[in-house]
Amino acid sequence: MADPLHQFEVQSLIQLPPLAGYNIDFTNASLFMMIAVVATVLLMQLGMRGRALVPGRWQSIVELSYGFVANTVKDNVGSQGRPYFPFIFTLFMFILMCNLLGMVPYSFTVTSHIIVTFVLAAFIFVGVTVVAIMKHGLGKFLGFFLPQGTPWWMAPMMYLIELFSYLARPVSLSVRLTANMMAGHTMLKVIAGFVVALGIIGGWAPLALLVILTGFEIFVAILQAYIFTVLTCVYLNDALHLH
Repeated sequence: MADPLHQFEVQSLIQLPPLAGYNIDFTNASLFMMIAVVATVLLMQLGMRGRALVPGRWQSIVELSYGFVANTVKDNVGSQGRPYFPFIFTLFMFILMCNLLGMVPYSFTVTSHIIVTFVLAAFIFVGVTVVAIMKHGLGKFLGFFLPQGTPWWMAPMMYLIELFSYLARPVSLSVRLTANMMAGHTMLKVIAGFVVALGIIGGWAPLALLVILTGFEIFVAILQAYIFTVLTCVYLNDALHLH
């Protein structure tokens, strides 16, 4: 049976000279991130090219995606989140495209690697922190970690707990996406191995299960992109309103 973790191996496609001692080779992860960006741009261009009054298939997909993210931002951030909509929409489409590309056989799931998801989460963490400090000032931002009405004797402990919870946001945000994508793809690979090992006669049961789980994994890919986006909106709402 093939190694189910082999699909997550990062491989160099184009070797480049090291930069400051760091490997900057063009890898399969780099390739599929570029494919995700190009595919997203092409989808947007294809969907909005006609701008028909009665939308076709592609235009409907684009309009539904746009409206879905716009409603998510409105529900979780409010009207103050409107200036940040382009970034949140881009984030949602990029993660969604990376997740769905990972469902294509012999492709590479970029979001199954913690380094990719953590960089995205860290960028969001730094961004919302900067927004909070610029909007409310450093003093009020630091007061965000001490809930109102906390007894004085509990204040140091509560402050540390809230600060630790805040600093853990990029870790939890990135690990959640990576763990779900890696676990699902590993499970599909293991079951696919049983189909091959059992052959045509005995492999029908794991094959049926594989088809069902593939549909479920597509749902998970969409759901995880949505969860990542919702949590980004929640963090942005906290930064804008400090509550």
